[in-house]
Amino acid sequence: MRDVIPFRTFALDPCHHTLRSIDDLAGRGMVRPDQLPALDQVASRYAVAITPAMAELIQAGVGDDPIARQFVPSEAELDTLPHERADPIGDEAHSPVEGIVHRYPDRVLLKPVHVCAVYCRFCFRRESVGPGKAQALSPAALGRALDYIRSRPEIWEVILTGGDPLVMSPRRLGGIMAALAAIPHVKIVRLHTRVPVVDPEQVTPALVRALRVPGATTWLVLHANHPGELTEAARGALDRLAGAGIPLLSQSVLLRGVNDDPATLEALMRALVEARVKPYYLHHGDLAPGTSHLRTNMAEGRALMRDLRGRVSGLCQPDYVLDIPGGHGKSPIGPVYLREDCGETAVEDWRGVRHSYPPKSQP
Repeated sequence: MRDVIPFRTFALDPCHHTLRSIDDLAGRGMVRPDQLPALDQVASRYAVAITPAMAELIQAGVGDDPIARQFVPSEAELDTLPHERADPIGDEAHSPVEGIVHRYPDRVLLKPVHVCAVYCRFCFRRESVGPGKAQALSPAALGRALDYIRSRPEIWEVILTGGDPLVMSPRRLGGIMAALAAIPHVKIVRLHTRVPVVDPEQVTPALVRALRVPGATTWLVLHANHPGELTEAARGALDRLAGAGIPLLSQSVLLRGVNDDPATLEALMRALVEARVKPYYLHHGDLAPGTSHLRTNMAEGRALMRDLRGRVSGLCQPDYVLDIPGGHGKSPIGPVYLREDCGETAVEDWRGVRHSYPPKSQP
């Protein structure tokens, strides 16, 4: 039986260490002693990591803390519903070689690493990332993945994901960027990352230089779900990226108890735009195992998007999308403002008022 370590005697320095175990979380007061047996089971299946930047934001003992809900394991993760699946968006069905997902004709995912700075409790790749899993592509596997891209002239864009590509060293990341930019038909390299918000100190000048390569345009897509994540340090990291001329987009996941209310969603989108990040996608939660406690339903999502349309600038409007289970790709699932019936068309405005189009003749 584990000895519960009181917070006042815990040796971990919260300023310098990532929390990686249930013991670490117990020592910080983030989980209760009665939760430990169940959470040990969760941690044996799904990776745990909370960086100092995120740990500082978590209010220990506050059950509804929106940052904690994203990163602190819950006993609810042990409950897997019949329709949840290990590969909820069907990556494997579209993986012709290791490390590549080729779902759409003109773009591929390249997954050079399978580790992250933090592990989100709702991750759709939670069965394939973290300790105990393959950490990265071997040099031979990376070579085969690059050869696949070279052999397909229809590939215009390569999306670096994983795992989180920004956990790689600037030297390794720069080498991959240069190899991709040297392929004549690859014009865009996009990176999906959480690092600028969860570990902003890692966005060093050397890392930023590694992202800029001649021969291809770099785009970076930030994953952020709550306005509290956009700390002063995170804004500084984003400023370093934007200041280097790298266009920034965002993707967020609609999460119960995190951002599923109009005020929080509005604050998140405004904070992103103020940091020079254009909201891109708001994802409906994927059917990953043990994540039902964090998913909303689509009706709630559409209502939030309708409310957002009337509250904030078009700069702040993401596309609300679903990755269709089974590998069929993303589809927009937001509210519909156009109605066509019996040859007549009506368009709904942001107040919910319908207007005929073209307008009916005035008397």
